[in-house]
This record gives sequence, C-alpha cells and structure tokens, in this order.
Amino acid sequence: MLECLNFLRGDNLDLLTVTVRLVLAVVCGGIIGIERERKRRPAGFRTHILICLGAALTTLTSQYIVLELKLFTDLARLGAQVIAGIGFIGAGTIIVTKRRQVKGLTTAAGLWTTAIVGLCCGAGFYEGSIYATLIILLAELVFARLEYFIVSNAKSFNLFVEYSESSKLANIVDTIKKSGAYILDMEVTKSTAENKNLCATFSMKLPRKLSHDGIMTLVAKIEGVVSVEEL
Repeated sequence: MLECLNFLRGDNLDLLTVTVRLVLAVVCGGIIGIERERKRRPAGFRTHILICLGAALTTLTSQYIVLELKLFTDLARLGAQVIAGIGFIGAGTIIVTKRRQVKGLTTAAGLWTTAIVGLCCGAGFYEGSIYATLIILLAELVFARLEYFIVSNAKSFNLFVEYSESSKLANIVDTIKKSGAYILDMEVTKSTAENKNLCATFSMKLPRKLSHDGIMTLVAKIEGVVSVEEL
C-alpha cells in the first residue's frame, strides 16, 4: 500500500475523499472504454464510465450508511449485488450470429471487471483499481494479438462455406480431402426465404504444410461457391 494515500482511506467520507474516488472511477472506466470504443464494440466509452462510476458510488453508499448514519448493515451487501447484477448488462452485449458465432464475450467480461474496478475505487483501494485497469488494457490490447497469432496458426480449423446448389457440396468435400485436410465434422444448413444459398460448416484438421488462407483459397475457387469464411 502507498502510505501517501492513507489520508484518503480514513473513516470520514469528506468531500475530498469522495471526489477522488469518483473521479478515479471515471478515469479507470474511461480508459477501458476507449479501447472498446475504438473497436466499435456494443459497450464503449460512456458505458464503461457509467458502470465503473455506479459501482464506486455503490461502495461509497455502503460506507456512508455505516460511517455517517451509524446504521448496522453489511458493508459488502450492496457491492455483492453489483457483481451479480452486472451480468444482465453483460448478457446484452453477447450475440450469436447467423453463422452460430458467439460475439461479445470479451466486452461482457470487461464490463464485469470494470464494475469490480469501480468497487475498488469506492472502497479506497486505489492501487488495486489502477493496477487492474492496466492489466485489463494489457489483456485487451497485447493479449489480443497473441490470441490472434495462436488461432491463425492452429491446425484445428472451422470453415463456413456458402454455395449455390446442393450438388456443389460433393466438390467442396473432395477439394478439402485432396488438400490433405481431415474433416472432423460437417453441418449443412438449409436455405431460408431471405437467402436461397445453402451453407455448410466444416470442422477440420489441417496438415502442417497447409495454412488457413490456403484452404480458404482452394475452396473459394470452386464453381458455385458464393463465400468462404473462417469461424
């Protein structure tokens, strides 16, 4: 702990202490939110600020009830409700695309963690809130590149193919097998009223010599294939 900040951790919730904690919540939430905003995620700059600020204010309210109003209550009760309740907001950022891809999990996890950072700010745990903010940024910026590198070089591969006629499916399967890839699973989706094309999702294992882009290029060249996408 930094002893120089001990005067802001006292039992008295004076104006300076409250201001510092709320401002720190705004700064930490804003820093995390900027990164999400740059990537055009559903929950961005203002959402992260409001969640972090609300969580900090919740902790301050708990302390105010005990320290100023002298009422007997559990200091952690309101904070526990924040941790549980933030799940409703996080669930709103998670979507399942028509290709059955789940998107928004990182944003939802970031919102939950941002709420806890706000609780730290409200409790006066300044070091924890600042360190957590830096680690969150590290996970969302640096670790994201590491994750992309691992996924792009993985030999387990999921491929979504959209094609015009059912007769083209055999050509697609033959092309994949001739490339040396091993098909683990295949799921064919029926056409809909909006989209007359057929869709197939392939789970496969690639040989060492074949890259993700390589197999996608081979399949895309097949006559009747409308689109190819990695899942």
